[in-house]
Amino acid sequence: MNRLIFPENLKGHVTAFFTGKSPGADRKNIGEILKVGISVFYLPMQKHTDRVIVLESFREPAIADAVITRQEGVLVGVQVADCVPVLLYDRKKEVIGAVHAGWKGTSAGILKNTVATMMDRFKCDAGDILVAIGPSIRACSYEVGYDVVRAVRHATGEGDYVLLKGERYSLDLAAANKYQAISMGIPKESVWVSEECTFCNPDKFFSYRYAKGSTGRQGGFIGKIGS
Repeated sequence: MNRLIFPENLKGHVTAFFTGKSPGADRKNIGEILKVGISVFYLPMQKHTDRVIVLESFREPAIADAVITRQEGVLVGVQVADCVPVLLYDRKKEVIGAVHAGWKGTSAGILKNTVATMMDRFKCDAGDILVAIGPSIRACSYEVGYDVVRAVRHATGEGDYVLLKGERYSLDLAAANKYQAISMGIPKESVWVSEECTFCNPDKFFSYRYAKGSTGRQGGFIGKIGS
């Protein structure tokens, strides 16, 4: 069964959605659901960097973990399997963005870099930006070492996205990215967060940790592709 997850705060503005195992990140299958060709999709080559691509014309994928554009007729997206997919939309400047934020990207401030790039290149105002944070591994299932906690805290600041269970740390990357969005001036009420954990729902989502290695990918996509 095809499963598209439409964040509430982006409905009616742009085509924006997250996927589960089906259709995953398969552009052909997603295109069939939306009745568009695979040529409308743009996905970067993700390497857990802090690099943001400003897409001004269709081109070959480049290494980056975020894409922003004002182009119409394109769906930008990212692929994930526990990492956090984030979608952004400026309601006034009509700039869209997609971000892949694993712990390395989060500790490098990839979401903050993306918002800053929107402000710099397109003169976006943080108060006009809507953010949707898709399904990802949550603190209930994401035990990490203190080195990871320290790196994410350095980029994010203090917050309740870290849980200490005895001597073990658990990290909520979705919450950390919400903190980062708010720290950039985006209103709290403009941030939508999926409550679903990829690890806890292996029937619905691919999870690298649950699979203990290689697995498939789902994604987050956003674009202005008409009705």
